Amino acid sequence: MKISFPGGKKVDINYKNFVIKTDQPIKYGGENSNPEPFSLFISSIGACVGYYILSFCQERDINTKELKLIVKTIKNNQTNMIDQIDIRILAQKNFPDKYLKSIIKAANLCAVKKHLENPPKIEILINKVE
Repeated sequence: MKISFPGGKKVDINYKNFVIKTDQPIKYGGENSNPEPFSLFISSIGACVGYYILSFCQERDINTKELKLIVKTIKNNQTNMIDQIDIRILAQKNFPDKYLKSIIKAANLCAVKKHLENPPKIEILINKVE
């Protein structure tokens, strides 16, 4: 992964042949042209869980047209940090009852969620280059 700084408050991430662009909101000096990094972080949890429930449904020929996920963050006002992330699966009325517990198990396979539950050590280093 390589990070570059194309100007203003923008930060680009080059990862696995993709460029992921970020920016900051106008109130923080950015142009609000792309999501800020924290939004991408929270979004990645929803996308990951979404992938697992989508795959679960596709393997069982369950229609996903009306299936939705709602990701809600609960903030601690004292620390200004997220204390909890609630992910709610909104299943259509005709979603098979026999799969209600199983789809939650599938959602829990999300690698992003697992990494948050058992976070890796993060170390920041600096090197001077010529």
